[in-house]
Amino acid sequence: MSSENSPQSPDRKPRVAVVFGGRSSEHAISVVTAGAVLRAIDRSKYDVLPIGITTDGRWVLTADDPERMTIAGRTLPSVEQLTDSAEGGVVLPVDPASREVVYTEPGAVPKALGEVDVVFPVLHGPYGEDGTLQGMLDLAGLPYVGAGVLASAVGQDKEYMKRVFISYGLPVGPYEVIRPREWDTDPAAAREKIVAFAGEHGWPLFVKPARAGSSMGITKVDDVSGLDEAIAEARRHDPKILVESLLRGREIECGVLEFEDGPRASVPAEIPPVSAHDFYDFEAKYIDSASGIVPAPLSEDDTRRVQELAVQAFEAVSCEGLVRADFFLTEDGEFVINEINTMPGFTPISMYPRMWQETGVEYPELVDRLVQAALRRPTGLR
Repeated sequence: MSSENSPQSPDRKPRVAVVFGGRSSEHAISVVTAGAVLRAIDRSKYDVLPIGITTDGRWVLTADDPERMTIAGRTLPSVEQLTDSAEGGVVLPVDPASREVVYTEPGAVPKALGEVDVVFPVLHGPYGEDGTLQGMLDLAGLPYVGAGVLASAVGQDKEYMKRVFISYGLPVGPYEVIRPREWDTDPAAAREKIVAFAGEHGWPLFVKPARAGSSMGITKVDDVSGLDEAIAEARRHDPKILVESLLRGREIECGVLEFEDGPRASVPAEIPPVSAHDFYDFEAKYIDSASGIVPAPLSEDDTRRVQELAVQAFEAVSCEGLVRADFFLTEDGEFVINEINTMPGFTPISMYPRMWQETGVEYPELVDRLVQAALRRPTGLR
């Protein structure tokens, strides 16, 4: 049963809870993203409540201090650095009839923090971007920015994402999956499965966690000697791993944003080869600040084609709000979709806001459009 979002009282601004941090290996990037959102959101239009989730899963009140939510040199920020209480916690409503947020501390009377009208979850990876948080918010009847439960789960699991793309006729590169039970019961057979895949598609391969982002846990493997170490690194992030063949070509990204009349694509960007890195890994993205080319130097036909494919991917997975779609433009001149990200990074150097800025949507307007889309959207089945 669907229901329209209850209107805000005319004497107060909509209240946005920015939820960030979390239990995934992308905790620090989520903190950086939240800092950028807090810096950009229009305080004359919205009240803001920053809520952090620590690395062990505790929900806490944090400082509303974007300047402390940045990467300093090579030091990554955390939610724990932004909260004053080691024991206090935040409780979101579980009753759809109430949107009251409560703060609790041991031995103290719970303190009401007021109602929340919409949640902006800037969590990356498992336990936040993968449908788990979205399911909790649906149960509570709270509107939120971004994809729903199904799209979030599919967008997080690269195996099922690719299966959906294939079913919709989108071009996908060769891949193989090693599930936890396969590796746990017969690692030799699982290893041979990967070697056979390499025999068909060639070395090098990329071994990656099936359900992680920010290029966490990915290893480029040039031959069989590096396979076990790559599998161990991927399984450190996720017991299910994905193996992909090398696609030779250009890396192209495209943003999709939900407007009042439906999703639209941004100008695309290109990620050029990074000389100090084998591929566009975590350090290249966030530590060494490797920058993309916006807009990508593509022909009009190629630009139009990748924009069409990005919107098709958005629709295929039933996404809402936003998506960053990542492609390879192969040496044969064909686009192959690698993956989508249902909550792409919003850090100052992130490609998604840069692509939209070049398209004509500045960062504050981008944040506002996402919040407004969430407020328009009915809760419940839709």
